[in-house]
Amino acid sequence: MFPQLCYKLLIMGMEARKMQKTIAVIGTLDTKADEFAFLKKCIEEADVATLMIDAGGQRSSGKMQADVTNEQVAQAAGASFEEIVQSGDRGYVMDVMMRGTEKCLLKLFDEGKVDGVISLGGSAGTTIGTYAMPSLPIGVPKLQVSTVASGDTRPYVGTKDVTMMYSVVDVAGLNSISMKIISNAANAIVGMVKNEKTISGGKPLIAATMFGVTTPCITYAKEYLEDQGYEVLVFHATGAGGKAMEVLIEGGFIQGVLDLTTTEIADELAGGVLTAGPDRMDAAVKAGIPNVVSVGALDMVNFGIFESVPEKYKDRNLYKHNLTITLMRTTAEENRQLGAVIAQKVNRSQVGKTKLYIPLKGVSLYDLPGKPFFGEEEDRILFDTLREEIDPSVVEIIEMDTDINDKSFAVSAARKLCEMIEEK
Repeated sequence: MFPQLCYKLLIMGMEARKMQKTIAVIGTLDTKADEFAFLKKCIEEADVATLMIDAGGQRSSGKMQADVTNEQVAQAAGASFEEIVQSGDRGYVMDVMMRGTEKCLLKLFDEGKVDGVISLGGSAGTTIGTYAMPSLPIGVPKLQVSTVASGDTRPYVGTKDVTMMYSVVDVAGLNSISMKIISNAANAIVGMVKNEKTISGGKPLIAATMFGVTTPCITYAKEYLEDQGYEVLVFHATGAGGKAMEVLIEGGFIQGVLDLTTTEIADELAGGVLTAGPDRMDAAVKAGIPNVVSVGALDMVNFGIFESVPEKYKDRNLYKHNLTITLMRTTAEENRQLGAVIAQKVNRSQVGKTKLYIPLKGVSLYDLPGKPFFGEEEDRILFDTLREEIDPSVVEIIEMDTDINDKSFAVSAARKLCEMIEEK
């Protein structure tokens, strides 16, 4: 009886260890060993294991042992740690430790050894931590405590689900404030990891793009698609939204794209603040998935407050959308260029994988008779350019005598996407 009890307890202990979650801690132990030791203690007191990655670019203080040393991090980036220490080049050191940390973290995740990641730091530590974190898939908990988290966090968060927590005081020693913040951060990452939910509706995912001035269109389309059994992910076309959609398409999460709001292309062309970069619209074409495209909100370029509009645009048709956003009507020449850009992108599609919808009576809520951006000539040039430059053997053009927010337009585009997915 006693041996059987011992065996049962042994098995239970093994299962408990197997079920225990592990959080990767990215730390610069050459300068912040005390802070990371406290973070590690807080996490482990919550019955979660830690795996310390030393991303410090100088020799460790020796106060704390790492599971992955900074020597191993440097080696993962193809460099010698002694070499980078001797170089005295801070930029080079940062580059090596960023790349090495990313590779080490991803390897550990791929091996099933970590369930989440956390880091603390100033600008350098934040740069290293948030360079590595996005290598993990969306949904894996990622938390960065940072002195720069109260400002513009776009360079650190990018298109991934990195959670930023402002440190309030510098991450430079333990005191009553820093210990409270670090303790809260530990509780936050522990909560995310221990209570992680597996969420899967089992429905095919559709990506759709929307702007305030194309909301009715996407609302109608979304309702139709959901009635057909699809799950629709709507991305606000604010630059970051378009980038996030492209990343998910590249990651293979998306089965079809309803890219009816391509306004970010206009911001890229004219220097607006909501550009998604030059690669916008490329992911669906490269992936070869069903892709229904339109020209939503190409009548406008976005800027901040009225005073922020570049001087060269001061005499243009400007409209105060709200207190913080000023819109600029695109010109006939800009619409010609926009048509050429879109044609060039969709012409790279696989035959039959992309359809282009043209709403002949307006591309947004503002591009209607009596509205601030109504422009028959600008729209005509956009549409003519698309007709002239799109290869009809590759991309079918579907024209409808409605504006983009008409229900019949939205449902037709959504129905066409469903047909394409079913054919696939």
